[in-house]
Amino acid sequence: MLKKKRILISQPRPDTTHSPYFDIEKNRGVEIIFRPMIKVEPISEKDYRYGNGPTIKGYTAVIFTSKHGVVNFFRLIKELRAEIPDDMKYFCSTGAIAAYLQNFIEYRKRRVFYPETNKFEDLERSFKRHKENYLLVTADVADMKIQNFLTGIGIQFTRSVMYRTVSNDFTPEEPFDYDMLVFFSPQGILSLKKNFPDFEQGDIKIAVHGETTQKVAKEAGLTIHIQLPHEKFKSMPDAIDDYLKNNK
Repeated sequence: MLKKKRILISQPRPDTTHSPYFDIEKNRGVEIIFRPMIKVEPISEKDYRYGNGPTIKGYTAVIFTSKHGVVNFFRLIKELRAEIPDDMKYFCSTGAIAAYLQNFIEYRKRRVFYPETNKFEDLERSFKRHKENYLLVTADVADMKIQNFLTGIGIQFTRSVMYRTVSNDFTPEEPFDYDMLVFFSPQGILSLKKNFPDFEQGDIKIAVHGETTQKVAKEAGLTIHIQLPHEKFKSMPDAIDDYLKNNK
């Protein structure tokens, strides 16, 4: 049961006014606060070179798993004064990332691949059909699930760290009086522990998205009340709404 019904979503506030989170606020009488627990810092061209980051030359396909990857790839390309081949192929983990690419390239269907289901594993056929030299763009701390999947289906790739995720620290004046915390990455859990070393969960409900996030939450001693993936729910808003409906 939630008392005050204040829910922290550790992601930026949606740009659209039609987010299902707003429907939850209206229908369930809760207050939802969007407050990222982590933030992204770009890796400079100098650090990339000195860190022996792979050169772009010779790669024929890029794999993106986030919009941050897209932004920092094209930023570094410019700073490194590198050239992208006209026939470069782009493999995106979701349709939203593929659509975001239109801000950076001339969008041609034969060069951009993404799973209609938004399940990365459903790109297996596309990967096997295209024998490319793949560059996987990631943060400094990356979910190993995608890398393990690529290795498992025999795809050779080079990981390229182009940005890092760091804790988005709370200020002393910032209240932390939430009844539910919703996490979407392991780094979010680590940020919680960094900001509040003596954190005690008590009656606070915890929701997590992703198997790695779940693992890190359990290692941190947290009790999980909502977890995705789940065969019953397509999204985190669906899962939260169901929980609130059944725990009034």
